[in-house]
Amino acid sequence: MSSPPNRYVDPDAVAERLGMTRDEVLALIERGEIRAIETGVPARWRVDEDSVTAYIDDRIEVARRSALWNQSQEASFPELWGEGHIRHPD
Repeated sequence: MSSPPNRYVDPDAVAERLGMTRDEVLALIERGEIRAIETGVPARWRVDEDSVTAYIDDRIEVARRSALWNQSQEASFPELWGEGHIRHPD
């Protein structure tokens, strides 16, 4: 019988994965942006690995939407309507 995958990881491992400090990861936990539990004596945080993946996916989506918004703000009327000088041809 194989052992279950390690679902919970140390905040330091999350910090390394996200390129953050441990304190920044703890702030994400406090804000509820990633799920974690306190376990053991003394109590230590363990972060749910799936919530880290979901957090990364959410941040990618925010960046994608921001890029689309910025592109729409830079578009000229000729680009939008298909007439006149095109500044950013595809």
